Amino acid sequence: MTSPIPSKASSLTSQNQADSSSSASPKKLSQRKAVLAILTCWLLVVFDGYDLIVYGTVQSSLLAMDDWGLTPTTMGTIGSLAFVGMMIGALGAGRLADALGRRRTILACAIIFSTLTILCAFAPNPVVFGLLRLLSGIGLGGLVPSANAMVAELVPDRWRSTMATLMMSGVPIGGSIAAVTGIWVIPAFGWEMMFLLAIIALIVVVPMGFRYLPETLSFEHRSGPGARRNSGFGQILRAPYLRASVLFATASLAILFAWYGLGTWLPSLMEQAGYDLGSALTFALALNLGAVAGSVITAWAGDRFGAAPSSALAALVAGIALAVIMTTPPVAVVYAMLILAGVGTHGTAALLIAAVANHYPEHLRGTALGWAMGMGRIGAVAAPQVGGLLLASGLGVNSNFLVFALGAIVAAVIFGVITFRVKPVVESVPQAVK
Repeated sequence: MTSPIPSKASSLTSQNQADSSSSASPKKLSQRKAVLAILTCWLLVVFDGYDLIVYGTVQSSLLAMDDWGLTPTTMGTIGSLAFVGMMIGALGAGRLADALGRRRTILACAIIFSTLTILCAFAPNPVVFGLLRLLSGIGLGGLVPSANAMVAELVPDRWRSTMATLMMSGVPIGGSIAAVTGIWVIPAFGWEMMFLLAIIALIVVVPMGFRYLPETLSFEHRSGPGARRNSGFGQILRAPYLRASVLFATASLAILFAWYGLGTWLPSLMEQAGYDLGSALTFALALNLGAVAGSVITAWAGDRFGAAPSSALAALVAGIALAVIMTTPPVAVVYAMLILAGVGTHGTAALLIAAVANHYPEHLRGTALGWAMGMGRIGAVAAPQVGGLLLASGLGVNSNFLVFALGAIVAAVIFGVITFRVKPVVESVPQAVK
């Protein structure tokens, strides 16, 4: 990877040498500092994914607790609470990052979700547990758009699709770690240990963030009141951005409904289909490993063919794969289809970030990402609840796979519309904010 932005003058070079990594602009960073900042953001996304998906690995343990008295419906409600928090966090943090800077927002979100995830291990009842999941979701939802907006500023434009999808590979990698860890940890130490492991992020990765994350150039150039007037949701919800904003929000809602619905319910669905906990968690591992592979595949496809058309194809693949599972194929085919579902659902969610970044100018990028991902959390909120209600109504496992497949297909259609009907709007930062 080349240096993100070449030095423009000797004065900038001397300033870059004098600046610490915590205050330098990404566009003045050396290649080494940029790589360390990107690596730190990616590690934080890994723990974001772990802390989110860990709930799916402990559902059976929570249902078995007689004193908590949980049912599939209440489990779905608790699962939805984290996504409510994520919606709040994504909508708020994207705007906050544009106004106050990415670095502060990223660090605050990481501290919030790590601390509150740890506290889940000590929850005395479902009400407290659900509240902690809601509050931790604020940090989980705020981190991803803020980290991706920072990385988008750290790399050249030609690397943006690649880096967006590779960054998002951290989510399923974190989910894979949760699934693998749960197979061993839950029987040996109980479900509480799964939440206590979040302390690793707090004591290892967060300090890396304080050391390596820079502030952003766009924030340094947008520190006055004029900047705040020229960014925000009001700006992206009117011409020339309105059509793109509505379509991206709807596509995000549909694909996150499918991805997080599977992430929340897959182990329980496979247990209800007759598999034991260990086997059910290996199905979750297949989904998440597919999502990791999808990050690599869609990174290549996004750079070669464009983020929006690649998203349409990836979402269609996911919808078809989930439809095949409903035919009750041999177990080897189920594993293969879950891998493809992971490739398609998570790959589409990752490419969404690149597509949004490519359709908006820099001074609106964080807000636009927060908008799209925040509105997408409506789908993530609905998915656990819908899944629980379908199971509680006796409609069976296939009813879940059907609605998640429909979500992926809807996303494919919308990305097709974006590909052919929506053009990127490129403009410079308004004069008032320079």
